[in-house]
Amino acid sequence: MNPAAAPAADMIKAAHADLLRPAYHFTAPAGWLNDPNGVGHVEGTYHLFYQYNPDGPFHDRIHWGHAVSEDLVRWRDRPIALAPGTGPDREGCWSGVLVDDGGTPTIIYSGRADNRELPCLATGSRDLDEWTPRAEPIIDAPPADHEITAFRDHCVWREGGRWRQLVGSGIAGAGGTAFLYESEDLRSWTELGPLAVGEAGEERLDDPDWTGTMWECVDFFRMSRGADGATAAPDGTSDNEHVLIFSAWHEGHTLHPLVAIGSYDGRRFAIERIQRLDLGGRHAYAPQTFRDASGRRILWSWMQEGRDDAATAAAGWSGAMTVPRRLWLDASGTLRSEPVAEVAQLRGVQLLPGPSGTGSAFNGAASPAVTALSGTALDVEFTADIAAGGGVDVELFATADGAERTVLELRRDDDGLRVRLDRSASTLAAGCDTSPHAGVVLDAGSGTRVRILLDRSSIEVFVDGIALTTRVYPTRPDADRIRFLTTGPARVDDACAWAMDGTEEPGRVLHP
Repeated sequence: MNPAAAPAADMIKAAHADLLRPAYHFTAPAGWLNDPNGVGHVEGTYHLFYQYNPDGPFHDRIHWGHAVSEDLVRWRDRPIALAPGTGPDREGCWSGVLVDDGGTPTIIYSGRADNRELPCLATGSRDLDEWTPRAEPIIDAPPADHEITAFRDHCVWREGGRWRQLVGSGIAGAGGTAFLYESEDLRSWTELGPLAVGEAGEERLDDPDWTGTMWECVDFFRMSRGADGATAAPDGTSDNEHVLIFSAWHEGHTLHPLVAIGSYDGRRFAIERIQRLDLGGRHAYAPQTFRDASGRRILWSWMQEGRDDAATAAAGWSGAMTVPRRLWLDASGTLRSEPVAEVAQLRGVQLLPGPSGTGSAFNGAASPAVTALSGTALDVEFTADIAAGGGVDVELFATADGAERTVLELRRDDDGLRVRLDRSASTLAAGCDTSPHAGVVLDAGSGTRVRILLDRSSIEVFVDGIALTTRVYPTRPDADRIRFLTTGPARVDDACAWAMDGTEEPGRVLHP
């Protein structure tokens, strides 16, 4: 039987009054949201489960929230799926996945009790609204022959007529890992050993490529190269490249999501290369993917907050999801992403090009502030034609006097196209994370396609399919301008922009 939990009325009121609450990105009705869980496409309906605390905007006694959609952008709340019980999940129902067990919807998740996390299972009704947790964990202890750093989060699939499961973990002194298990019935599991092991090395919290001492939120699948490349569950007999996505973690620090690409023989995964999933690090954390009915590999991530606990408590909500993204492997084997096509359904009034095509190109001396473009919930696209030594700056959420602004910087040098997001002036509020993000986009041609999604306190940038996600907290009501500026041999062409329609109804509450 499902719990009848809902946020308090005053918390809902505060959440919906917050001008920084996203208009078109998914958020919980109020309270705390973190990892996407149990994402899937079932009988024409998309399901998004997520880590949720309806009692307040803080990380405690996690439930599973649940929402459904037919188009991936407009969501309806359903009853809370899981809540802390009296058994192995009495301290919280943590991250996991949704699978179809011969017609029975089944959730495998990490239950927490006595400060220990173990794999748990719940079975659901056909509509995925009612869930019955199993009284005992399905794995009663972590592997005994390793000193592990943590043991949680799951990836489950069918392979060779049996179930396979990964559990995120780490081996002390060695590095992050994911332990591989096998089962006939989802309830009794045999350990097959670590799928792969990272290199912990020295503690490097500020290194965006460090794989950490524990891998959480593991996700494993195979994919062929090409924009329309096929994707499916792991298969040790397949020649396809396999992709392992994980979030690097270290002693309570959520660091950043990474992508490992390599070959899989049915027992071990040989990592050939590692790349960053998102240049924004922890602001696109705990990703989870699924293959939808059309064959797309779709990814969700949690946009962590970057303001202090006092501001979050006053706001009445914490955390949002990125827009769902389609993944593909390019010809060189780099994993790239873009917003799913359905996001364009939310485009409302077109702001650029203006009348008679005005405002669609900016270059050199002809690139002053674009005063015609303003808003806090926008979808912006343009082509940046940047030669060596040139650059394009795009000021986002900027005030008229520049006192508040976030600057996207694109620079080309011998290493490729350098992308940097400067948040140093993004807010006048104290207690906010204003550190920069940066990375290099390899093989970016002279005509680089850029897309920017702005949503009140979130920014998602896609530069030739390389994502950068972050959070900013402008305080002034006039922090809504966008300015394009160029330096050296650079030009902005084909600029388009739309105001985005919101998807959240006022006074939204959980379905009873």
